[in-house]
Amino acid sequence: MVRVVVAGGTGGMSNKSPKEIITAIIESGKHTLTVWTRSANSSKHNLPGVTYEQVNYDDKDDMVKKLQGVHSVLCFISQPTVQIALVDACIAAGVKRYAPNEWAARSNSGSFAYHEKDQVHEYLQEVNRKEKVLEYSLFQPGLFTNYLSAPIQSASYCPIWTNQWDIANRRAIVPAERDWQLSTTTIQDLGKVVAEALAYTGEWPEIGGITGTKTSSSEIIKTAEKIRVLTPELPLGPFKIDEVSTENLRAGKLGASWNPLLPEFETTDPNYDRVKYSEYVVAQIILGGLDGAWSTSDEWNKLLPHLKLTTVEEFLLRYWGDKK
Repeated sequence: MVRVVVAGGTGGMSNKSPKEIITAIIESGKHTLTVWTRSANSSKHNLPGVTYEQVNYDDKDDMVKKLQGVHSVLCFISQPTVQIALVDACIAAGVKRYAPNEWAARSNSGSFAYHEKDQVHEYLQEVNRKEKVLEYSLFQPGLFTNYLSAPIQSASYCPIWTNQWDIANRRAIVPAERDWQLSTTTIQDLGKVVAEALAYTGEWPEIGGITGTKTSSSEIIKTAEKIRVLTPELPLGPFKIDEVSTENLRAGKLGASWNPLLPEFETTDPNYDRVKYSEYVVAQIILGGLDGAWSTSDEWNKLLPHLKLTTVEEFLLRYWGDKK
């Protein structure tokens, strides 16, 4: 059993995935867990088995003091300056392990918003260049399989929305250029892997790839079509495919007959347009797929072979198979 601190674990309105991982760690019964929060009102956070502690990320001394005796830190904060300050505090406090804010695509993928993750990775490499001062692993599960259940909620906290594969309405948006490869992992399996990794006695791998299924966009569609045939109460037939040019994808546009929609969340941006931003995000996901961003590795699968991870087919059968 180790002491774990989760930084950024309360999650904003648009990111509830940390709670899924925190829950898996608590349910494992193997670790004690403290979640750091900027808020003075910790009563609004109510996950059972979790201690909440207010912290000032601008105050290194405050972080170092609160990290005394902590074995591992998991980070879900996107800002690289905050992460770098946290890394420095971990080193000063003698923390053994650190998991930076990865939780998705592979490193140096060129995918949108992920260049900040690469900055933190480069800093971790730099501080460990002469000698190992902080063990770390980049947990990279690819895309969450859970989005294939939309509109059915398949996670406890993370909102499930329809992305480029709309299983419910038998339609998909694909790049006109070619098919693309990806890894998918359920968010529940990611939580199980993290809980086991915290107890792992060997050295953490620098790149911590996790793969529930290594697949392709076309294979997901074929598998979904096959499973939908097994469900008599649902409309049958092949998926309607909308092809999108690379030019449109680079412009953040789909130009499809339908638009996926991100979940609604609170924002202070007066210029926020949910439809346009959703289109941009999905375009970037597909564009990243063409560049290999979502085709992650499987280091943690190999180190934790006793864990059985859910495949795409198993997941689709669970949510779209014959319920009789």
